[in-house]
Amino acid sequence: MKFFRLSQLWQNNIMIKRGIATFTLDSGKCPKWLFDRMVSLGSQMIEIIVEEYGPDEFIQRISDPVWFQALGTVLAFDWNASGLTTILTGALKQAIKGKEKSLGIFICGGKGKTSLKTPDEINAWGEQLSLPESEVKNLVYNSKTSAKVDSCLVQDGYQLYHHAFFFSKNGKWTVVQQGMNTENTTARRYHWYSDNIKDIVCEPHSGIVSQIKSLCLDLTAKESGNTRKTSTDIVSNNNYSSLIKDINIIRKYATKNSKMVSFQNSGEQLVFLELSHDEFYWHPVVNEDFSKSKYLEKILWVLCDRKPENYEKILITEGVGPKTIRALSLVSEVIYGAKPSYQDPARYSFAHGGKDATPYPVDIKTYDSSIEFFRNVIRKIKASPFEKEKLLKKINT
Repeated sequence: MKFFRLSQLWQNNIMIKRGIATFTLDSGKCPKWLFDRMVSLGSQMIEIIVEEYGPDEFIQRISDPVWFQALGTVLAFDWNASGLTTILTGALKQAIKGKEKSLGIFICGGKGKTSLKTPDEINAWGEQLSLPESEVKNLVYNSKTSAKVDSCLVQDGYQLYHHAFFFSKNGKWTVVQQGMNTENTTARRYHWYSDNIKDIVCEPHSGIVSQIKSLCLDLTAKESGNTRKTSTDIVSNNNYSSLIKDINIIRKYATKNSKMVSFQNSGEQLVFLELSHDEFYWHPVVNEDFSKSKYLEKILWVLCDRKPENYEKILITEGVGPKTIRALSLVSEVIYGAKPSYQDPARYSFAHGGKDATPYPVDIKTYDSSIEFFRNVIRKIKASPFEKEKLLKKINT
């Protein structure tokens, strides 16, 4: 997998539906000569793409995790390094600096502390472009909510440290964010695209590609729909005392030595649950010390007091984080039987079509069309014939 060719990236992209990519976590800085080259070449490629296809096409293609990866490879960065995300985003942001309005493309945020400035940058562009206040608020909302979804609803062991928000003058937007897992020294990238989202808390990503699968509480999965509904009902229809009673049941019985637990389910039926079941036991809440969860109790009180009308409202409530979401998920499953998905939403990249037609044939027409797209762009950039030939070879190998 380490020497994955660009053509293989295109081949495996054909049937991808959602967007998470996993890479090795690297360190060090990008050499100035390489970054400057990426900025220069990236600037030309963006201008050609916008001229030929329009700004919305660029925004849509950035939301494709494999196209994003291929672009970084063409611009000379290592395809399988976590730094590709941060360096490529920075290079693209620098490449369009001063030309944003003419291109109709805007890039906000970035790595570390820069990611926290994303809302301010969106607001600043909103002022310069005289965008309607409602449109600007919507862009900021989607930026913040996408980050909260990937940190709270997809609990896969990756801590977000990079968030970039791309949008066009026509209101199309893409989010590219990345998290790190220090235990297995890998990074995972999450992609979003505005036109693909029907429900921001239900499978909102634009593509999935990964080499690593792990235990994960995925509350964005369709299979977790009952958990999302039950969690909402718990805080909207019950009082705080009733919720804490449920929490205390879990505090008392959810221990490493628990084999079987029994209690009255909503006062109607005696229910027996085996908390040590392999598929359930790993759940993080089981291993958390609820006796020191005063902050959690405070947030649960706020939710019960506000009675959010849907799961999205729960998520965006100030103070709600991964622990609150896990607690509601556990109560939904143990007390009310609404089991969430524990499947990692990432998919193995080589499972999406192959040359031997396993599990199904590659869409050759789309495959060739994608490669030809890059060929056309490279032919039109201002570079020597030798440089163009080098870039074309990257695509053909």
